[in-house]
Amino acid sequence: MNIDDTKGLIKREENNGSLNKHSNSNLIEQTADKLFDGVSSIINKAKSGVAIYVNAQSSMMFWQVGKYITSELKYENYSAYGKKILATLSQRLTAQFGKGYSYSALTRMMKVATVYQDEKMFAALSQTLTWTHFLELITIEDSTKRLFYQQMGIAEHWSSRQLRDKQDEMAYERSLIAAKPDDEIIRTLENITPQNIEPDVILKNSYVLDFLGLNGYYSEDELEDAIAKQLEAFILELGQGFAFLERQKRFTIDGTDYYLDLLFYHRKLKCLVAIDLKLGKFKPQYKGQMELYLKYLQKYDMQPDENPPIGLLLCSEGNTEHIELLMLNEDYIKVAQYITYLPDKQWFIDKLNRSILIAKESK
Repeated sequence: MNIDDTKGLIKREENNGSLNKHSNSNLIEQTADKLFDGVSSIINKAKSGVAIYVNAQSSMMFWQVGKYITSELKYENYSAYGKKILATLSQRLTAQFGKGYSYSALTRMMKVATVYQDEKMFAALSQTLTWTHFLELITIEDSTKRLFYQQMGIAEHWSSRQLRDKQDEMAYERSLIAAKPDDEIIRTLENITPQNIEPDVILKNSYVLDFLGLNGYYSEDELEDAIAKQLEAFILELGQGFAFLERQKRFTIDGTDYYLDLLFYHRKLKCLVAIDLKLGKFKPQYKGQMELYLKYLQKYDMQPDENPPIGLLLCSEGNTEHIELLMLNEDYIKVAQYITYLPDKQWFIDKLNRSILIAKESK
């Protein structure tokens, strides 16, 4: 009797009300026997190669186990008996192969195989991501958000702990790209490589500067001084790849001196990043001022192998509609809000939802 026959018998006897405790136990044992043979074959085949100790091979083994159980048992359709069969299977696998095949471990293998159904794609991802990465990723229900963390984890070499921390920090909700249409987000994320990352994926729509210790009223000079004193923490908040170059960089144009608050370089974007700090909401004249800075940097500071510079205007208050109407985030000038306190997670979600709504209305 094969597994499908066993499941059919279970269902018929359930419908007839004739499934007693003894036959129930026998059917579970028979199905677990079949699954045990199949899963054992997968594990033994994988262990026959020295590469079992390599991350990619072990991840593929776990994926194959999850795929096999899911396809053979059809766990979602036979949950009551599936749980009992899976528990029996877990006991036998643990007795045969040791730790790593607990009931919860098997369910996670099944979940990974369900979320990542394409074997070739999973094999390619497992060359970079570990099994613990996949266990973190499958907890993300939204597929677009999961793709963001997956691709950025690869591009920026996040450990599984960093991946978990980035989720806690709401890195996706705070990214500039999150407010764009889903098809555009997916297209951009799928093209990400460690050598090719779009600015909207790296730059955020909001920066939390609670480490500055600023409360109540403060001036732009006090804000800049506080950042200079806490430069390491500020760079960590900006994200990976930023290198500090200069503070109060002077531009002399037609005998007039202008000063840029902060100048950085981003290694993966391969460009200069000019940051100007502003109190209050964004004002349209800030765009013209930043354009002047970027033109100057492009003419006098940009190296031959670099990309054009990017400007980031950090304002203490958000006014998304102005930004959308001026199409700033479509250009090399980006606008983000900074806050000097740590808000709850709902604040970031509400901010993102407002940005998405305004973007749709503008279009």
